Amino acid sequence: MKFYGVTGDDAPLYTGNLNAGHRWGLPGLDWSHPCPACRMGGGFGGLQYPCVDVSNLPEREKLHEPEPVSFEEFVRLRELVRPLAPKWAVLKSGAAFGPVEGSGLGYFGQLFMQNPWTLYVRREALERLQAAGIRGLQGCPIKVRFRQKKHPELLELQLELHGQFHPECLPATRNPTCPTCGNNPNPLPKRFWLDASSLPQDVDVFRFRDASGFIFASERLVEAVKRMELDGVVFREAELR
Repeated sequence: MKFYGVTGDDAPLYTGNLNAGHRWGLPGLDWSHPCPACRMGGGFGGLQYPCVDVSNLPEREKLHEPEPVSFEEFVRLRELVRPLAPKWAVLKSGAAFGPVEGSGLGYFGQLFMQNPWTLYVRREALERLQAAGIRGLQGCPIKVRFRQKKHPELLELQLELHGQFHPECLPATRNPTCPTCGNNPNPLPKRFWLDASSLPQDVDVFRFRDASGFIFASERLVEAVKRMELDGVVFREAELR
């Protein structure tokens, strides 16, 4: 099966913009109290779980625009969230939860990407794709106030994590991922290909596990999107090995 990277269509027609963000998230690590194993602080991007509701947690305010915390405090908050998250979720510092909140304006395609790591879909397009048997489509409502009367009902997709870089595109001297906090100290390869054996056969759109800022889709989804003439994103075939 072929797989494709998914990016937003930058044609002038698509003027849609969401001035919005996730209200909740796991805090980053304070550099003065970093991971005890790799001594790294900060956080990670691209890990978003918009269907995970943490609003009823007693500690929810610590997940709202959180300041960096010690590794010990991060672990405590992470374990409070874990029962609410999918079993497959990767809960690193910087992971975001709940619906995006804010305002929106402009023309949105049937599919829409505000950035490379977030994929939205109109409700009618989602229902058509699900009816066609496309797998891995979990749409989560958003809390966005649109400035025009006629606006689409957009849903953010909550995407599973799958896939790895093929070893041949990684340097032989690369440093291992930290087993304690999950930090990968290596830069992304300038040119890469995917390990075909690591890609899912039962999910048609997913977030890339080795680099969560990338979203990939199966040939099945790409063919369905073209057949239904859904617009708003561009597919580029990924190199597999």
